[in-house]
Amino acid sequence: MNRPRLAVRAILLHQDRLLLVNAWPDGKSDLWCVPGGGVEAGQSLPDNLRREIREECGLEIVVGAPCLVNEFHDPGSAFHQVDIYFHATITGGTLDPDWRDPAGVVTRRALVTEAELRRLRYKPDSLPELAFGEAAWSGRALYDPLEPILR
Repeated sequence: MNRPRLAVRAILLHQDRLLLVNAWPDGKSDLWCVPGGGVEAGQSLPDNLRREIREECGLEIVVGAPCLVNEFHDPGSAFHQVDIYFHATITGGTLDPDWRDPAGVVTRRALVTEAELRRLRYKPDSLPELAFGEAAWSGRALYDPLEPILR
């Protein structure tokens, strides 16, 4: 039996802009999300998230409270992923356009305003609320139910 993949993601605001990544090599998709990735066994969720942000963006962060559990799956296969989102703060590094993700997963990064975010194709649907809405400072965690994966 296949088990869901566990991943962690960061809601990182810098100067009222949300950090987004596009993890589709060669521009295969225009879908944006916040940075993060798969959890490795034997490391805490915050440790995994710090590693992922360092790899994908070259940044150091402090991980805050969890703010969302999001599930998605591929109805055509056994793929099912559970993402746990955390608020986080940048504590070191700069967003360098020349930074290269060693794994080659993240190909583009952007800091966007809420208005710019709403003009993009992004996941999860609750992203504007998490970053800019009441959920950003309420301290409550949201749940996005299982949805089909987008490409």
